[in-house]
Amino acid sequence: MSEWRSYKLSELAEIRVSNVDKKSYPGQIPVRLCNYMNVYSNDYIRSDIDFMQATASLDECARFKVSLWDVMITKDSETPDDIGISAVVIEEIDNLICGYHLALIKPNLRLVNPIFLAKQLSASKTTAYFGRTAAGSTRYGLSNSAIGRTLISLPPREQQDKISEILKIVDLAIEKTEALIGKYQQIKAGLMHDLFTRGLGKDSKVRPPRDEAPGLYKQTPIGWLPTEWDIHKVADVVRSAEYGISTSLNDDSDGIPVLRMNNIQLGQFDVSDMKYSNDPAAFSLTLRLGDVLYNRTNSMDHVGKAAIWHAELPNCSFASYLVRINLWRDQVLPQFFSYWLNQPSSQISLRRFATPAVQQVNINPTNLQRVIISFPKCLAEQKEIVERIDAADKRIDDERRCVDKLIKEKAGLMHDLLTGKVTVKAAEAEHV
Repeated sequence: MSEWRSYKLSELAEIRVSNVDKKSYPGQIPVRLCNYMNVYSNDYIRSDIDFMQATASLDECARFKVSLWDVMITKDSETPDDIGISAVVIEEIDNLICGYHLALIKPNLRLVNPIFLAKQLSASKTTAYFGRTAAGSTRYGLSNSAIGRTLISLPPREQQDKISEILKIVDLAIEKTEALIGKYQQIKAGLMHDLFTRGLGKDSKVRPPRDEAPGLYKQTPIGWLPTEWDIHKVADVVRSAEYGISTSLNDDSDGIPVLRMNNIQLGQFDVSDMKYSNDPAAFSLTLRLGDVLYNRTNSMDHVGKAAIWHAELPNCSFASYLVRINLWRDQVLPQFFSYWLNQPSSQISLRRFATPAVQQVNINPTNLQRVIISFPKCLAEQKEIVERIDAADKRIDDERRCVDKLIKEKAGLMHDLLTGKVTVKAAEAEHV
């Protein structure tokens, strides 16, 4: 650490605060605009990002042109936590301009590796400084001078290069895994569409499309379905529906944990953020393995989302914005119902019955039961459909765990490498 030195950012780079907005004006030059979300969502700026089209004046094009190894940070936001998010440009991109609410940082490459600089701007010490320095009440922002005063600790340039190389390898591993998750999610979406419209034949394969095997399908009020399937209103397969508890919740972990609507994430229960209750009503309304719950009140994008309880906790209750659905299990398996309810076509049908509430919408059990459900008469086919979707979910969950592990490793590496706690040997390589 003795070889490290602290610099003001203004000593290491030229800082330019952009005023180029998203609008297009007659007589200006057409450009590609790197906007706030491009920087916020990416560690690295590449040519394959879908930049928006805008215009800029001749002076703006000259001053805010984005070049290879530039660093950009978010300089304004509604919360201080979102200020100072950085991204580094790792490709030469034609006609790209830095947009409004961003600061364009052009580093002196003799002194600082741009990837190392971007990582130091993301370090906890720097983000704490940005949070303290940002001015505003409803919207926060950093001035040019405040950005320039940011303290950056640097080891010798060769060590910067090696540290940057290590952190970039981890970043790319995270990116590739997240891309793989996206691919598997697309595959799952296609699989669910096929399974809920064509099902599985006796050979355990998805039935061929209707135009190839018309005899396998029948016309129904909701479209063509396999001849072995039934259609009913949800009311015909629901035995009862129960609202959760409406008492106040607290953070005292000595009570019983209580699920809320935000605990339903991507068709599963996330129990990492729980509230608790000591009300006797909560202890009398506990979840059972295989229970299906759905959000009855939420924004239009999230209302109606469901998940099945896999006993993630040994004892748990649920709050009033969730509804537990008890099914006639000799007709529809809970796992099948949960997957069916979360598929896009079911969500569209469900939202037709949503009633407006204050800043939200509501789907009560009565309205839920008006929706038409289709399902195989044979429970064995339902079970097989569930197993196929379970397998797709497992693959996605495995990759998510891999991403979580990589992110934790990256946080540890950044702390160790960007503070000098762990020293790396300088690489014998040319500077970027």
